[in-house]
Amino acid sequence: MKTLVEHLSQYAAYHRDRRNVATHFVGIPVIVVAVAVLLSRPQWELVGLFISPAVFLAVLSGVFYLRLDRVLGVLMCVLLLMALWIGNKVANLGTFSWLVSGIGLFVAGWMCQFVGHYYEGRKPAFIDDIVGLIVGPLFVLVEVLFLLGMQKTLEQDIKSASD
Repeated sequence: MKTLVEHLSQYAAYHRDRRNVATHFVGIPVIVVAVAVLLSRPQWELVGLFISPAVFLAVLSGVFYLRLDRVLGVLMCVLLLMALWIGNKVANLGTFSWLVSGIGLFVAGWMCQFVGHYYEGRKPAFIDDIVGLIVGPLFVLVEVLFLLGMQKTLEQDIKSASD
């Protein structure tokens, strides 16, 4: 399994233009919520908990993130829980509202992504490596942390690996 720095530096190579990164700050969270919305149906009750395909995907994603880095993994799990909460709320609306919301968010998020990659002049990372789909949300989190002056060592390690 690749390391955290290997995943993020490979992803960062496709995201050098600041406008592209900025569109990802909007697009990726919107896509994550859209996926949570769309996969929050059907739901099955298991020991008093409601389980959906979104929960299974979030658990698998959380394990992936936690294996890369405990602190970032915990932060990603919190963000995934928030997306699941939103997804569950929207999934409990009528079918029309659920579908329109989920599909609308999904399309809007991807439009942001493709506008960003137009600025970048390069295709999205997931085209060359499907793992980019799960690394993208983590990339956005670390970029926000970098902007807040946190995780400086990780930032330097990614820059060194990307050069």
